[in-house]
Amino acid sequence: MKFDAPEWSRGMAAMKQRTPDIAKAFGGFFQSLMKEGALTVREKELIALGIGIAMRCEPCIYSHVEKCLKNGATPEQILEAAGVAVVMQGGPVYTYIPEVIRAVEHYESARAAAASA
Repeated sequence: MKFDAPEWSRGMAAMKQRTPDIAKAFGGFFQSLMKEGALTVREKELIALGIGIAMRCEPCIYSHVEKCLKNGATPEQILEAAGVAVVMQGGPVYTYIPEVIRAVEHYESARAAAASA
């Protein structure tokens, strides 16, 4: 099954509407940790991406690739973080690198389309 980013986004919006307490609690936790600190937001997003890849979580891959790019990570840095996940988790994670590439391409295409609009 191929990950459908727009469908996932719609599902997340519906979840937030139906479970506002969960969404608010997680959102607050996420925002309090994923801000500038001893690590930059870009560094934190690269770490989160590596963990998402290691956990084989396609929504996590897309979400954190998007946030990595928005926070200044290059595609090369994203793929290097993916490589670290492979080192730590081995072959099963290696098979998710194409998904990381698709996520990078998806968001780079969207960014290019928005820039030319």
